[in-house]
Amino acid sequence: MNRFHKQSSRTIRTGIVLLTLMMVGGTIGFKYIEDYRWVDSFYMTIITISTVGFGEVKRLSDAGHIFTSVLIIFSLSSLAYVGYLARFIFDGDFLKYYRSIRVENRIQRLYNHIIICGYGRIGEQVSKELGSHDASCVVIDNRESVFDRLDKEQPEIMYIEGDATHEEVLLRAGVERAKALIATTPSDADNVFVVLTARSLNPKLKIISRAVNKHSDEKLKRAGADNVIMPEIIGGQRMAKLIAQPDVVEFLEYIMLQQAKEVSMEEIKCGNMANCFKDKSMTHLKQSDISGTNVIGVKDKNGQYHFNPGSDYLLNVDDCIFVLGSPEQLYIFRKTLEEGR
Repeated sequence: MNRFHKQSSRTIRTGIVLLTLMMVGGTIGFKYIEDYRWVDSFYMTIITISTVGFGEVKRLSDAGHIFTSVLIIFSLSSLAYVGYLARFIFDGDFLKYYRSIRVENRIQRLYNHIIICGYGRIGEQVSKELGSHDASCVVIDNRESVFDRLDKEQPEIMYIEGDATHEEVLLRAGVERAKALIATTPSDADNVFVVLTARSLNPKLKIISRAVNKHSDEKLKRAGADNVIMPEIIGGQRMAKLIAQPDVVEFLEYIMLQQAKEVSMEEIKCGNMANCFKDKSMTHLKQSDISGTNVIGVKDKNGQYHFNPGSDYLLNVDDCIFVLGSPEQLYIFRKTLEEGR
């Protein structure tokens, strides 16, 4: 829990304990001091600590007057805690508190999820795109307005209120169990701290960071970012390409960005490749493949890319194959690659 939640939880517990003590103590006191019935004792306790001013069940003895005075003083001294408890329940804070606890419990059960640090325009687009691929995402932001918007527009997105540069906040987001982290804050300095902290907590984490200043690229990579994205440069390149090669851009955008159901491009790792294809040529795979997909590239074990690999290219278990086709075709290709038929 963050500091606000810890303080709220402590105040609520104190309010509940004090209210319970007053009600139980008052009921028992009136029962044995004034010999009231249990119902009358409870009633006297309620009207005393609530100070509503109703009349007594019957005339009090001197001991009863003293006990009632002590109970009133105790209730007044506890008014701040009890009042906070009442406001917490009736102002809607209880629902927010309960929702945040429930979300954090869900996060504790996540594995291989993606953490998005910063929920501005870029962070929002990232979460929507990942959501279309059924990826589990956790958003970290320190603005309460963000979470009100998430509750209304994307209730399936889990979130944590806090500063992503702090180790405690990343741990609450399950960074040690996450698959990837995307830093999208508008400050390069904050992104560097996020990357440094996340990398120290999970050395195997895939980290992608936004950069505003072109000079921050190397700093972010030295801090541990696997990839650095500069939206302004990408936007400028796309605008220029739309002038120089409009059809190419629209075709690639149709495949990659529009979430077309009839065609998509996937990267398929060869780690589970059937033995009959290991160290064999691409031709051998194509002869067995009946899916109708198109192999448009391969990334080898050294990180080198081979576009439109020739028939003499030898497949390796460390390769990653880029395939273009429909979801059904991709399924058949994957099955062929892994089962050898």
